Amino acid sequence: MKRPLARACQILSLAALIGACSTPAPSTTPDPVPGGRPGHVLGYLKADDIPNSLAFMPAPPALGSASQAADEAIYQATRALRDTPRWALAVRDANLNFPEAPGAFSCALGHSITASTTPHLNALLSRLRADVSLTTARTKDHYKRQRPYLRHGESSCTPAERHKSDSYPSSHAAIGWAWALLLAEIAPHRGEALLRRGIAFGDSRVICGVHWQSDVEAGRLVGAATIARLQANPMFRAQMAHARKEIEQAVAEGIAPTESCHREIEALAIPERVPR
Repeated sequence: MKRPLARACQILSLAALIGACSTPAPSTTPDPVPGGRPGHVLGYLKADDIPNSLAFMPAPPALGSASQAADEAIYQATRALRDTPRWALAVRDANLNFPEAPGAFSCALGHSITASTTPHLNALLSRLRADVSLTTARTKDHYKRQRPYLRHGESSCTPAERHKSDSYPSSHAAIGWAWALLLAEIAPHRGEALLRRGIAFGDSRVICGVHWQSDVEAGRLVGAATIARLQANPMFRAQMAHARKEIEQAVAEGIAPTESCHREIEALAIPERVPR
């Protein structure tokens, strides 16, 4: 009885090996969005797999509600941060374009994230950005909430950037939180620092004046929902495995980030006036 069982195990092991070899390796140069903006790539999820955020997200605070009053108070309080190092960091966090965007998490990770040094991680973050953005789109378009700086007739931290009235939920905060969750899973030894940076990344949108605090909190829910859905995607999981190896190698080689991390530390040491 043992021989047939052993033979069956050998066959199953061989079949698993053949299956693994037949699975294409994740590309480190994701396909661009057809007709999309330069640098924007296709995500991992097909259209039918994108989470319907409108089905699980609550409505934004209504005008005149206590929640809206709290949003308003936080917006007014964070105006005091204009032209401080924290304001400068918020300006930097506003950039979601590659290759610059992953640098926001390099200091928290302890290693630079670039297409040359960590190609799989760079591709992973780029494709994740696309999936999270699509997850927020339906809810944004449904509620069309006016952004705080537009409501007050003021300027944001990036005055050259023009925004629509689609404040809820915050795509930026959703992307930043999804990146933080992903990076914390890939590099658990830096988990707390990465999660703190993910929270600060979302808070930067409040400081910039382009989102209400409730937009940011809702965005974090969307980011987490997208990460949860992606766990069932084989290509996402495969790219994560390659990205983890890149970080393990960077740790072994002692490669440090090239960013000026002391500036980030200084900026985040300033009270943000965003309640926890």
